[in-house]
Amino acid sequence: MRFVKEDNKMKNSDLKYKNYLQILKEELVPAMGCTEPIAIAYAAAIAKKVLGCVPEKVIVEVSGNIIKNVKSVIVPNTGHLKGIAAATAAGIIGGKSDRKLEVISDITEGDKQKIKEYLSTYPIEVKLIETPFIFDIQMNVFYKDSYVKVRIVNYHTNIISIEKDGEIIYQKEATTSKEEGLNGKTLLNIEDIVDFANSVDIQDIEDTIGRQIEYNSRIAEEGLRNSYGANIGSVLISTYGSDIKVRAKAKAAAGSDARMNGCELPVIIISGSGNQGMTASLPVIEYANELKVSKEKLYRALIISDLVTIHQKTGIGRLSAYCGAVCAGAGSGAGIAYLYGGGYREISHTIVNALSIVSGMICDGAKASCAAKIAVAVDAGILGYYMFEQGQQFKGGDGIVKKGVEATISNIGKLAKEGMKETDIEIIKIMIED
Repeated sequence: MRFVKEDNKMKNSDLKYKNYLQILKEELVPAMGCTEPIAIAYAAAIAKKVLGCVPEKVIVEVSGNIIKNVKSVIVPNTGHLKGIAAATAAGIIGGKSDRKLEVISDITEGDKQKIKEYLSTYPIEVKLIETPFIFDIQMNVFYKDSYVKVRIVNYHTNIISIEKDGEIIYQKEATTSKEEGLNGKTLLNIEDIVDFANSVDIQDIEDTIGRQIEYNSRIAEEGLRNSYGANIGSVLISTYGSDIKVRAKAKAAAGSDARMNGCELPVIIISGSGNQGMTASLPVIEYANELKVSKEKLYRALIISDLVTIHQKTGIGRLSAYCGAVCAGAGSGAGIAYLYGGGYREISHTIVNALSIVSGMICDGAKASCAAKIAVAVDAGILGYYMFEQGQQFKGGDGIVKKGVEATISNIGKLAKEGMKETDIEIIKIMIED
């Protein structure tokens, strides 16, 4: 099918066209720093604003996956502080809630000192809570006899309740299987994604994709220029040279290293993850530069990579024991296949091949090693494409691979969401005991 518009008619293709556009615009948004600590800072900023003053006591109640993804990552604009307490203090002292996932982007040098003073003066207690929500942040702030509670579930800016001194100021229903306020993504499939990418009016998506290219390229270059984390991007290039396959991995890894280790540049995220946003985009941008394709071709390739990544994550959820970079690496492989002239068939086999290679990779939280995992995931995406070009592929019945790309993606969703539940529990136990 083609995604075409017809004046004064709302046909099925028109609805899908608008839905696909909206998915991209909702998912490809800017964030500064790792998104889980930023969500905590956002909750803290909201709570302080409603309270009307700086709280003298804070209790932060979170699900295990929030602890996992905040414990080891540097919170930007805090003077290299780590963890939930640091993110909370940053949101209280310098947070601007209207900036959402850029909530602590405008923190000053003076604010940084105030954050440290706040942490040493007022107690911030962190509690692991039993909750049906994998993503759950409950921010409780107190001043004298007054208190405010703010709760975020399912995704990073989804506030479901605000309470002050016993009065419910805001509340909405939430379920564990739905992302309230966002477009449904169950209609996504690889065939329609390719059709959409081929047919979309570039003007409809130019600002969204253009910003992705600008933001993510900038932080990748910063990561290669300076020392952040494990410097995986620089290690790759110094060890293996500057071949396009190496540069594609290095750019994505360098962006992650910078972001995980205090760089104060924003990134464009996908499925709530900056690492996935960079993994889906930077290798495709690098290959587009190498192949000297047109700007329009690059935009269409990025649309494929972004939507393929989102499609895979739909069946998994925002947070899981399954490393999200695997989804984005397969997405970037799909985008690269498109740059080489591939269509639905080539893209489908690239995705299946890539997922077959690295689907066992676990997520043990946000930290410097994410950059190395990204490099491995991108390598699988690239190898997945080159395999098919040389007549090689993994077929239905090979492990978790089923005949057809959609069936394989469905299997990955089951593996990650259901099969790895116990793995996730053990990972969190190990990290908390550390």
